[in-house]
Amino acid sequence: MSVLNNLKWRYATKRMNGQKVPAEKLENILEAIQLAPTSIGLQPFTVLVIGDPEMRAKIAPAIYNQPQITEGSHVIVFAAWTGISSESVEKYLNHIASLRGIPVESLAGMRDMINGSIAGKSPEQLLNWNSRQAYIALGTGLVAAAEEQVDATPMEGFDPDALDAVLGLKEKGLHSTVIMTLGYRDAEKDFLSSAAKVRRDKEELFLSF
Repeated sequence: MSVLNNLKWRYATKRMNGQKVPAEKLENILEAIQLAPTSIGLQPFTVLVIGDPEMRAKIAPAIYNQPQITEGSHVIVFAAWTGISSESVEKYLNHIASLRGIPVESLAGMRDMINGSIAGKSPEQLLNWNSRQAYIALGTGLVAAAEEQVDATPMEGFDPDALDAVLGLKEKGLHSTVIMTLGYRDAEKDFLSSAAKVRRDKEELFLSF
Protein backbone atom coordinates (compact mmCIF):
# COMPACT_ATOMS: atom_id res chain seq x y z
CA MET A 1 0.00 0.00 0.00
CA SER A 2 1.47 3.33 -1.04
CA VAL A 3 -0.14 5.06 1.93
CA LEU A 4 1.83 2.90 4.38
CA ASN A 5 5.08 3.41 2.49
CA ASN A 6 4.51 7.15 2.46
CA LEU A 7 3.65 7.25 6.15
CA LYS A 8 6.89 5.40 6.84
CA TRP A 9 8.70 8.02 4.75
CA ARG A 10 7.15 11.06 6.43
CA TYR A 11 8.35 12.60 9.65
CA ALA A 12 7.95 15.88 11.49
CA THR A 13 10.55 17.79 9.50
CA LYS A 14 12.71 20.10 11.59
CA ARG A 15 14.59 21.97 8.85
CA MET A 16 13.40 22.77 5.33
CA ASN A 17 15.30 23.89 2.25
CA GLY A 18 13.12 26.73 0.96
CA GLN A 19 11.84 24.84 -2.08
CA LYS A 20 8.28 25.76 -3.05
CA VAL A 21 5.54 23.14 -3.05
CA PRO A 22 4.08 22.96 -6.57
CA ALA A 23 0.60 24.46 -6.87
CA GLU A 24 -0.98 21.16 -7.90
CA LYS A 25 0.42 19.31 -4.89
CA LEU A 26 -0.67 22.11 -2.55
CA GLU A 27 -4.16 22.04 -4.02
CA ASN A 28 -4.39 18.28 -3.54
CA ILE A 29 -3.39 18.60 0.12
CA LEU A 30 -5.92 21.39 0.67
CA GLU A 31 -8.67 19.40 -1.04
CA ALA A 32 -7.94 16.45 1.26
CA ILE A 33 -8.28 18.81 4.23
CA GLN A 34 -11.58 20.02 2.80
CA LEU A 35 -12.77 16.40 2.55
CA ALA A 36 -11.80 15.50 6.13
CA PRO A 37 -14.70 14.20 8.23
CA THR A 38 -16.04 16.30 11.08
CA SER A 39 -18.85 15.86 13.56
CA ILE A 40 -22.20 16.63 11.88
CA GLY A 41 -20.12 17.66 8.86
CA LEU A 42 -20.18 21.25 10.11
CA GLN A 43 -16.42 21.92 9.70
CA PRO A 44 -16.34 24.53 12.51
CA PHE A 45 -12.93 25.94 11.66
CA THR A 46 -11.18 28.03 9.02
CA VAL A 47 -7.90 27.11 7.36
CA LEU A 48 -5.40 29.88 6.64
CA VAL A 49 -2.88 29.16 3.87
CA ILE A 50 0.13 31.44 4.30
CA GLY A 51 2.68 31.32 1.51
CA ASP A 52 3.81 34.93 1.37
CA PRO A 53 7.38 35.14 2.78
CA GLU A 54 6.76 38.52 4.42
CA MET A 55 3.67 37.27 6.22
CA ARG A 56 5.48 34.11 7.34
CA ALA A 57 8.28 36.24 8.74
CA LYS A 58 5.69 38.40 10.48
CA ILE A 59 4.04 35.47 12.25
CA ALA A 60 7.33 33.70 13.07
CA PRO A 61 7.81 35.35 16.52
CA ALA A 62 4.40 34.07 17.64
CA ILE A 63 5.59 30.57 16.66
CA TYR A 64 8.83 31.01 18.61
CA ASN A 65 10.80 31.53 15.38
CA GLN A 66 10.85 27.84 14.59
CA PRO A 67 12.82 27.52 11.34
CA GLN A 68 10.13 25.66 9.37
CA ILE A 69 8.03 28.84 9.33
CA THR A 70 10.45 30.75 7.14
CA GLU A 71 12.36 27.85 5.57
CA GLY A 72 9.24 26.05 4.40
CA SER A 73 6.89 26.77 1.52
CA HIS A 74 3.58 27.32 3.29
CA VAL A 75 2.22 27.62 6.81
CA ILE A 76 -1.25 26.16 7.28
CA VAL A 77 -3.08 27.52 10.33
CA PHE A 78 -6.16 25.65 11.53
CA ALA A 79 -8.29 28.20 13.37
CA ALA A 80 -11.32 26.93 15.27
CA TRP A 81 -14.51 28.95 15.40
CA THR A 82 -14.91 30.50 18.84
CA GLY A 83 -18.63 29.75 18.67
CA ILE A 84 -21.34 28.43 16.37
CA SER A 85 -23.98 30.95 15.37
CA SER A 86 -27.51 30.18 14.20
CA GLU A 87 -26.52 31.85 10.92
CA SER A 88 -23.71 29.32 10.46
CA VAL A 89 -26.13 26.47 11.08
CA GLU A 90 -28.65 27.85 8.58
CA LYS A 91 -25.93 28.38 5.98
CA TYR A 92 -24.83 24.77 6.43
CA LEU A 93 -28.36 23.41 6.13
CA ASN A 94 -29.05 25.47 3.02
CA HIS A 95 -25.82 24.19 1.51
CA ILE A 96 -26.88 20.60 2.15
CA ALA A 97 -30.29 21.26 0.61
CA SER A 98 -28.76 22.88 -2.46
CA LEU A 99 -26.19 20.15 -3.12
CA ARG A 100 -28.64 17.29 -2.57
CA GLY A 101 -31.60 18.90 -4.29
CA ILE A 102 -33.91 18.64 -1.31
CA PRO A 103 -36.09 21.21 0.47
CA VAL A 104 -34.36 22.78 3.45
CA GLU A 105 -37.56 22.19 5.42
CA SER A 106 -36.81 18.45 5.30
CA LEU A 107 -33.76 19.13 7.47
CA ALA A 108 -35.77 20.49 10.40
CA GLY A 109 -34.84 17.51 12.58
CA MET A 110 -31.17 18.02 11.85
CA ARG A 111 -31.52 21.73 12.67
CA ASP A 112 -33.08 20.91 16.03
CA MET A 113 -30.36 18.37 16.78
CA ILE A 114 -27.53 20.78 15.99
CA ASN A 115 -29.07 23.73 17.81
CA GLY A 116 -29.88 21.55 20.81
CA SER A 117 -26.29 20.36 20.97
CA ILE A 118 -24.95 23.91 20.75
CA ALA A 119 -27.36 25.20 23.39
CA GLY A 120 -26.06 22.67 25.89
CA LYS A 121 -22.42 23.74 25.60
CA SER A 122 -20.56 26.62 27.23
CA PRO A 123 -18.35 28.85 25.03
CA GLU A 124 -15.31 26.98 26.32
CA GLN A 125 -16.86 23.62 25.48
CA LEU A 126 -17.80 24.81 22.00
CA LEU A 127 -14.27 26.03 21.31
CA ASN A 128 -12.87 22.74 22.58
CA TRP A 129 -15.25 20.76 20.35
CA ASN A 130 -14.47 22.91 17.32
CA SER A 131 -10.74 22.52 17.97
CA ARG A 132 -11.02 18.75 18.02
CA GLN A 133 -12.65 18.86 14.59
CA ALA A 134 -9.71 20.92 13.33
CA TYR A 135 -7.33 18.20 14.53
CA ILE A 136 -9.15 15.65 12.37
CA ALA A 137 -8.49 17.91 9.38
CA LEU A 138 -4.85 18.27 10.42
CA GLY A 139 -4.41 14.49 10.47
CA THR A 140 -5.95 14.19 7.04
CA GLY A 141 -3.64 16.92 5.75
CA LEU A 142 -0.57 15.15 7.11
CA VAL A 143 -1.50 11.93 5.33
CA ALA A 144 -2.26 13.80 2.11
CA ALA A 145 1.10 15.58 2.26
CA ALA A 146 2.86 12.24 2.66
CA GLU A 147 1.00 10.91 -0.37
CA GLU A 148 2.27 13.91 -2.34
CA GLN A 149 5.82 13.37 -0.99
CA VAL A 150 5.68 16.81 0.60
CA ASP A 151 7.18 17.22 4.05
CA ALA A 152 4.78 18.43 6.72
CA THR A 153 5.29 19.33 10.35
CA PRO A 154 2.42 19.56 12.85
CA MET A 155 2.99 22.28 15.44
CA GLU A 156 1.38 23.06 18.77
CA GLY A 157 4.38 25.05 20.03
CA PHE A 158 3.19 28.61 19.49
CA ASP A 159 1.43 31.46 21.28
CA PRO A 160 -2.18 31.29 20.04
CA ASP A 161 -3.15 34.73 21.35
CA ALA A 162 -0.11 36.35 19.74
CA LEU A 163 -0.75 34.58 16.45
CA ASP A 164 -4.42 35.56 16.58
CA ALA A 165 -3.38 39.19 17.06
CA VAL A 166 -1.04 39.20 14.06
CA LEU A 167 -3.63 37.56 11.80
CA GLY A 168 -6.63 39.46 13.18
CA LEU A 169 -8.44 36.25 14.03
CA LYS A 170 -10.31 37.37 17.14
CA GLU A 171 -12.31 39.87 15.11
CA LYS A 172 -13.28 37.05 12.76
CA GLY A 173 -14.50 34.79 15.59
CA LEU A 174 -11.51 32.46 15.16
CA HIS A 175 -8.82 31.07 17.45
CA SER A 176 -5.62 29.48 16.14
CA THR A 177 -5.55 25.84 17.22
CA VAL A 178 -2.77 23.96 15.46
CA ILE A 179 -0.32 24.55 12.61
CA MET A 180 1.07 22.47 9.75
CA THR A 181 4.09 23.64 7.78
CA LEU A 182 4.68 22.34 4.26
CA GLY A 183 7.96 22.17 2.36
CA TYR A 184 10.90 19.91 1.69
CA ARG A 185 13.42 18.56 4.15
CA ASP A 186 16.97 19.86 4.31
CA ALA A 187 18.83 16.60 4.90
CA GLU A 188 22.14 18.35 5.63
CA LYS A 189 20.76 20.55 8.41
CA ASP A 190 18.17 18.11 9.78
CA PHE A 191 20.08 15.31 11.48
CA LEU A 192 16.87 13.35 12.08
CA SER A 193 15.91 13.19 8.41
CA SER A 194 17.50 9.75 8.00
CA ALA A 195 16.88 8.43 11.52
CA ALA A 196 14.75 5.35 12.08
CA LYS A 197 11.10 6.06 12.81
CA VAL A 198 10.29 5.28 16.45
CA ARG A 199 6.81 4.07 17.34
CA ARG A 200 5.43 1.79 20.05
CA ASP A 201 5.24 -1.87 19.06
CA LYS A 202 1.86 -3.00 17.76
CA GLU A 203 1.59 -5.47 20.64
CA GLU A 204 1.71 -2.57 23.09
CA LEU A 205 -0.35 -0.08 21.09
CA PHE A 206 -3.32 -2.25 20.13
CA LEU A 207 -5.68 -4.23 22.33
CA SER A 208 -7.89 -6.81 20.70
CA PHE A 209 -11.23 -7.91 22.16
